[in-house]
Amino acid sequence: MALSVHNAGAPALISLTSFGNAEVRRHGQLYFARLSHAAGASGVEVREELLIDAADELPAIAAYVRAQGLDVVYSCPQPLFAMDGALDTAVLQHAIAATQTLGASWLKMSIGGFARQSVAHSATGFGALKAAIAEAGITLLIENDQTVGAGTAQALQRFFAAADAAGLPLPMTFDMGNWHYVGECALQAAQLFASRVAYVHAKGVQRLPAKWVAVPLAESAAAWRAVLRALPGDVPRAIEYPLIGDDLQAVTRHELAVLRDATAQQNH
Repeated sequence: MALSVHNAGAPALISLTSFGNAEVRRHGQLYFARLSHAAGASGVEVREELLIDAADELPAIAAYVRAQGLDVVYSCPQPLFAMDGALDTAVLQHAIAATQTLGASWLKMSIGGFARQSVAHSATGFGALKAAIAEAGITLLIENDQTVGAGTAQALQRFFAAADAAGLPLPMTFDMGNWHYVGECALQAAQLFASRVAYVHAKGVQRLPAKWVAVPLAESAAAWRAVLRALPGDVPRAIEYPLIGDDLQAVTRHELAVLRDATAQQNH
């Protein structure tokens, strides 16, 4: 199932981590996919790290999102490239299989140890990567994570340049909050990578004494509207920050409205 993109606005998804790891593991991701749909979400991002029994859960979620016509993204927490800088083909094949079981056409991963030894060493894996995703018929989205090796602008520019040179132009998941974790400017990154961005993780951030934390957009200490304006206005956007409250469906509906309103203002 391909993610929908249209000029009138961008599909608004929910990353299922937003409901809290403990709660999602307790109730299962199908429960929260249903809640997200009831709240008006266009789709959901299923998280591998929160699956308890993937063999049962993924087919059940697949049947639900297919029946409801929802968009779905599969997120794999394991990186594409191993610590030695080589393409991790076992992880890639595992992630592709899970994506296909889910019925998703978009797979989100980070680059991990790319160029840990050298760009040339890592780039030897591009042929196998290109063949694997082409055979699977899926789109691989590269996300900026919260590590210096795989989440800074320099690291990602190096990766994308090498992939492009190998005839493998890959789109990007732009996580608005993660730039802060690596000490970089989200707005500058948005301007740098905008032409490659196909999916956005929308989140606000606040600084605690020891760390950054994700918060709802309206509570963000960062210029989130400016970042969104610098990104394509017609690509899917997913909420990825804590959704908490006695009436989770109402909270989710409200946050979707905030995101959609910001998108509508950008597109007019």
